[in-house]
Amino acid sequence: MYDVVIRGGTIVDGSGQPGFCGDVGICSGKIVQVGGTVPSGRREIDAEGCLVAPGWIDIHTHYDGQATWDPYLSPSTWHGVTTAIMGNCGVGFAPVKEERRDWLIKVMEGVEDIPGTVLSEGIEWEWETFPEYLDALDRRPMALDIGAQLPHSALRAYVMGDRAIHHDEAAPKDLQEMRNLLRQALDAGAMGFSTSKTFLHKYDERKYPPGTFATEEELMSLGTVLGEAGHGVFQMTANHPAMEQEMPWLKALARHNDLPVLFNLQQTDGAPDIWRELLDQLEQARKQNVPLFGGISGRPLGILFSWQSSLHPFIAHPTFKQLQALPFEQMIAQLRNPAIRSKLLNEQVGLLDLRATTLFSSFHKIFPLGDEPDYEPTADNSVAAMAARTGRQPLDIIYDLMLEKDGKAFLYYPSFNYSYGHLDHVHEMLQHDSTVNSLSDGGAHCGYICDISLPTFMISYWTRDRERGHKLPLERVIKRQTSDTARVYGLHDRGILKPGLKADINVIDPNALRLHGPEMVFDLPAGGRRLVQRADGYVATLVNGEPIFEHGQATGALPGRLLRSRRGGIHA
Repeated sequence: MYDVVIRGGTIVDGSGQPGFCGDVGICSGKIVQVGGTVPSGRREIDAEGCLVAPGWIDIHTHYDGQATWDPYLSPSTWHGVTTAIMGNCGVGFAPVKEERRDWLIKVMEGVEDIPGTVLSEGIEWEWETFPEYLDALDRRPMALDIGAQLPHSALRAYVMGDRAIHHDEAAPKDLQEMRNLLRQALDAGAMGFSTSKTFLHKYDERKYPPGTFATEEELMSLGTVLGEAGHGVFQMTANHPAMEQEMPWLKALARHNDLPVLFNLQQTDGAPDIWRELLDQLEQARKQNVPLFGGISGRPLGILFSWQSSLHPFIAHPTFKQLQALPFEQMIAQLRNPAIRSKLLNEQVGLLDLRATTLFSSFHKIFPLGDEPDYEPTADNSVAAMAARTGRQPLDIIYDLMLEKDGKAFLYYPSFNYSYGHLDHVHEMLQHDSTVNSLSDGGAHCGYICDISLPTFMISYWTRDRERGHKLPLERVIKRQTSDTARVYGLHDRGILKPGLKADINVIDPNALRLHGPEMVFDLPAGGRRLVQRADGYVATLVNGEPIFEHGQATGALPGRLLRSRRGGIHA
């Protein structure tokens, strides 16, 4: 008798092959049989009319702090994620000396918009070194499997102290010590090493994290440690318009190590066609068997404006800054006051940085989001179009739109991946063999971005709901967030429904699958806020053969493990 039988579903196994009907049998956390009729199980899940697919593998999250207090890494598990990789973009919490703990929290707060009070309250520091951090994670119960990468900013500050914070060039002895610590982290099971060169990442308002200005010599020296260890991914976030300048050394590192090098690939308004040139370079690398990959998002990076968000067009207005101190309902009541409204709309605002000025004045790219979110909106639904139709001022329209739903309505600003006003280029990127689904940013950007729902969006939108262009085959979309993401991080024991592999499985009602609108909740430590997004349609999510969610409710089972990458494979 099997432990669990998933009965009578349409199996889309993650390989990209056409789906087929049948049962799935599970014993001792492993898949034993896929297809056909399986004998009875101690527990049976009725999957008639449902999709049966591998669990989603999310390789770009920032749960480095949350993993120490939340066994579900919510809201990722609400969206069928069964494996999550964190420590991206060069930020994280190990290694760290005691006197630098608060500083690391400031960096994470600035770069990833995770409230510092939440991290200070939630993290119980039980480590100094990265191996000790992994051990601390290993002691905690988890619903899903997690893996961690060594972040450059923490490593550099640990070795160089204030010289790292001031962006001094690493001396030879600094490089050697960083290399030694990276090797220790990899030996302990780090999934890789991450760094960032983007100018978008700042903390304390105007400071860049250590590593932002690291030399090519430093990055190559650290990157080659992965090759010496024989495992691990080199992950980098960079300045998107300048990515062409980074490609030669990234490609050289991937070729030298014969290990994956992964960079974030997005379309930006400042250089809207660079993505195509980068795809061409990825194709050349693929033909040469060089493991260079572009991490892409399946939709625009969406900044959400609301009266509760960290960003909106009135955030710097003196009147709003005063109103922020009020309880939310009182603040909204004041914002409805005609005198307050007039004052706020007409008062002068101090100088904003270029990014904020662009965000708050690009009315052609600001859209109402709604309860059924539209992530590919048309130009006629923009605030600019509303202003043209009505003769009203755009800020006047934004003010009213954000007051809807008792002051909790969201406006949508597609920051990256929407220069053309549609997603046809994303459709093209999603079909390239050297791009990989990424950039959900789970656990991060708590106050103004909510892209953690990407795995659900990929299925519901790209295979079923898209009307403005071509869709994608269901089998391909499932493969992209299961076996494709697994292979980049060497997770060869999962990502496909196949006998002998891990029983990480999603059972989905395709007719019921839909995204709710984002909402702001206050459930983090110290009452901290975060944006979450819920979904319907997940009948069951299994990790290691145990259901962790059924019909949207946690079962209480915590079968997840810490993943440790080693030469030759992954150990949990």
